[in-house]
Amino acid sequence: MRKDLVQDSWDRIDEWLRENAPRTFATLGPPARREEIAAAEEELGVTFPPDLVASLLRHNGARDGAEAFRFSTHDRLLSLSEIVGDTQWMRDIAEDLDEEEAEHYWIDAYLKFGSYGVTADGLTIDCRRGQDSYGAIGRFFDETGTDFGRADSMGAYLAELGDQLESGRDGGAVTFNGRLLWEWAGPPGPDWGSADDPLPRRDEQLPELDLSCSPADVLHVGPIHGLEELGALLAVLPREQVAEAARKQLRRVAVEAGLSKYPEVSAALDALDRGDAPPRPDQATPLALRLRKVIVQANAHRDDRRRWAAEKMVHGIWGSPYRSVCESVSIRAHLTVDWRTDLHEDLGNPPLPPIPDDRFWGTLRNPAIDSSWYAAQYTQRQG
Repeated sequence: MRKDLVQDSWDRIDEWLRENAPRTFATLGPPARREEIAAAEEELGVTFPPDLVASLLRHNGARDGAEAFRFSTHDRLLSLSEIVGDTQWMRDIAEDLDEEEAEHYWIDAYLKFGSYGVTADGLTIDCRRGQDSYGAIGRFFDETGTDFGRADSMGAYLAELGDQLESGRDGGAVTFNGRLLWEWAGPPGPDWGSADDPLPRRDEQLPELDLSCSPADVLHVGPIHGLEELGALLAVLPREQVAEAARKQLRRVAVEAGLSKYPEVSAALDALDRGDAPPRPDQATPLALRLRKVIVQANAHRDDRRRWAAEKMVHGIWGSPYRSVCESVSIRAHLTVDWRTDLHEDLGNPPLPPIPDDRFWGTLRNPAIDSSWYAAQYTQRQG
């Protein structure tokens, strides 16, 4: 029964990935051989639960990289050799713990079969034969140790994953450019404020805006690097095309974060659409006063998203379009899971380049983007 549950679940997962995220599906490994599994069991001194064996006989891990198959916890499925390596490494970490500490942190009969990658965190399975928890799924957190209760078995965990995928965005499964991504957007907050709200007095005590931005500002590569293939696209498109996308993204932020209702904001966005840069404000212009007041009100309502949008609005209007796009994306990622598709559309839906590597950033020659660190590393490697 359990073996059937594993296979049936992988059938569902594979079918969904083939149809919706073929690039992620392509990272799943071929089946492991039974002799490889037996050798891993002997090396680690444990007996793998039957469901784990059945899963390995279907897919021996997933190839690492941005396209990799990952569970909803963002943990990549590990191959047999990686299971052995990661598990032995965890044993080394726990070696100096006493028995009571190790029970809550890591014991030798635990295996790690999914890895977060950036930290030691990852998915675990209990291999203590004779225990009621044999085969149970948990997760290791570097700061707190191992916590079980995710599922009673690998089969049940994979079945739950199949349900999440088939639920699509309701289950957190988002696709873009043939890849599976796990994202959730928070529910919209209460719609407070009105277009008729009076502007504050010029002498009212309000937080000041950062008005130091300029269209000529150079963006450090970090924020754009995080956008992966969309970041590479932004880096090579003509500046005018990026500026148009920045205007569209800024309006999306204003609408979604509840700023577009204010006439001062709406007028500034309309001017940008006409190609007319609004007069640069000081802290006492109507637009600046409106944004400063909104920040105070957003703090009172605990509305971080509207506060972020108000703080960054001036950067979108008067700053670098590259910075504007990155800041709009950072806000919209909290508002909608479709931010990638929307940004691609606002850029004109051109063909997407590959996910950029260090060489791409090291050879980039865009004066609006500071990729000097990557350039120095690339030059050093060349010679």
